Amino acid sequence: MTNSEIKHISSLKNKKARSEAGEFVVESEKLVVEAIESGFEVKLVCYTSDDVDRRIASHPAAIAVDRKTMDRISLLSSPSPALAVVSMPASVADEEVGGLATNPGTLCLALDGVRDPGNLGTIIRIADWFGIDAVIASPDTVELYNPKTIQSTMGSVFRKKVVYCDLADAARQFSQAGAAVYGTFLEGDNIYSQKLDRHALIVMGSESFGIRDYLHSSVTKKLFIPPYPAGGSGCESLNVSAAAAIVCSEFRRNY
Repeated sequence: MTNSEIKHISSLKNKKARSEAGEFVVESEKLVVEAIESGFEVKLVCYTSDDVDRRIASHPAAIAVDRKTMDRISLLSSPSPALAVVSMPASVADEEVGGLATNPGTLCLALDGVRDPGNLGTIIRIADWFGIDAVIASPDTVELYNPKTIQSTMGSVFRKKVVYCDLADAARQFSQAGAAVYGTFLEGDNIYSQKLDRHALIVMGSESFGIRDYLHSSVTKKLFIPPYPAGGSGCESLNVSAAAAIVCSEFRRNY
């Protein structure tokens, strides 16, 4: 590898460089294989081990590198034996949200200002597990291609649609299409006693602020995940990814 290539890959740890290049990095044999098989454009594959998965070593853009080079280009504190540079897919947010909203039976998550990359990645993985159609995120939600987000998805980033847009507008489109707009609130109704709609948008708030005021009027049905026993928990709230898992599980249990 040339020094220029090494510097370029290393620069992709920064959001500005990722945005300008339209590229992001995935690391670990599992994620690199998923990238290769996903249909995303894989620009470069680097590997260090002779016994690496054959799909990695046989990729047309694959380069064998030594451990020292991998240490230089890796974005992880403990480099893996495989790394790939992947092109970001084009985004057409307005069209995508409109199509999702008007499709009967669509169930989507909406994330309002989720700032922790690990939480975002975990939520995308949860959405993949429960067959959620898409994750819709506010513009100030942490970037999808943040390295920590990518690693936390465990490959689900290649299977699950993530759209950034104005959440109030997205909620309006779902409502106009006849879908319910749910939100998680401390003053909501017990989720375990509700008949949950199949065609819906579920809004989840940030770790610090919950669902912000500008979205309150867009929510048509407020939900609450009760502690057990009632009133017995010392916790003020659930982590947003843990709450998302409970909510998705309950919606899927209904259908």
